[in-house]
Amino acid sequence: MRFELTTPPRLSRATVDREEPLRLDPERLVAGWPKARVLVVDDKGRAPIRLDANDVYSVVTKPGPELGAEPPANASLLGEQDGVAYWAVRGAPSLIDGDDPSEWQDLRARGADLDATSAGLMVSAVAVLGWHDNAQFCARCGSATEPTHAGWMRVCVKCRHEEYPRTDPAIICLVHDGGTGDSAQVLLARQPVWPPGRYSVLAGFVEAGESLEACVAREIAEEVGVTVSDIRYLGSQAWPFPRSLMIGFAALADPAQQLVLADGEIAEAFWLTRAELRRALHEGDWANEDGNPVLLPPPVSIARSMLDAWAAAD
Repeated sequence: MRFELTTPPRLSRATVDREEPLRLDPERLVAGWPKARVLVVDDKGRAPIRLDANDVYSVVTKPGPELGAEPPANASLLGEQDGVAYWAVRGAPSLIDGDDPSEWQDLRARGADLDATSAGLMVSAVAVLGWHDNAQFCARCGSATEPTHAGWMRVCVKCRHEEYPRTDPAIICLVHDGGTGDSAQVLLARQPVWPPGRYSVLAGFVEAGESLEACVAREIAEEVGVTVSDIRYLGSQAWPFPRSLMIGFAALADPAQQLVLADGEIAEAFWLTRAELRRALHEGDWANEDGNPVLLPPPVSIARSMLDAWAAAD
């Protein structure tokens, strides 16, 4: 039984054009600054988010000129939409400027509720600003680096080595038995650091020189001792915590295989039916036959999009 994602992962939505050529056009950047909007993100990945008159959550941006006559050196261009350039800077709530600290929220807490424009802006801002925080020294000689290309490159002041924002690819895979109807089964697991009752699909980082499909097979085998087949791509979502790209797959496995949990990585793993998953999605949390609560990933995660799609299939 094949299935596809029924809705885009919440953090994969975006409407602003990244406009890479604009990053290399200083005159146009300065010319567009009077109309520019700036998203301020603090060092914990929080930005001001407000519920508008249409009951939609949106990020709150500031006029560019409030930061100066031209784009600050530490600002990163997020893109352009309808003739307005959007930028991001590191900052914090300012009571003097009338900011309300209670409005500042992060992507984990509010990302699933944001409109598509705000989601794309905030994901990009959190990712690129986080890279700047950790790329201030040259990886080759250790000297300081300076931002350029509207915040999308840093150059070593000594050896001129160029650094660019990095993304760590990670696979995330919904393993199921290929069955149909309410009795079909899906494999869920819990990491030791998660609270009791919190379960999700399996995931892991792609190693150097490894294909995505090979990573899926390796990670599933290493984490729960299960051999998978029919590995299929479903979709992807940025996960800037701090710089991951979650690449979603589905794969088939036989539930009769013995589960062998990776010590220190997987605390629990089990198969549950589509009927049970639908119940969990409907009720938010529930209890299995052993009386243990089963809590599913929040809507902001691509894991939830995958589980929603599989539950709705057939």
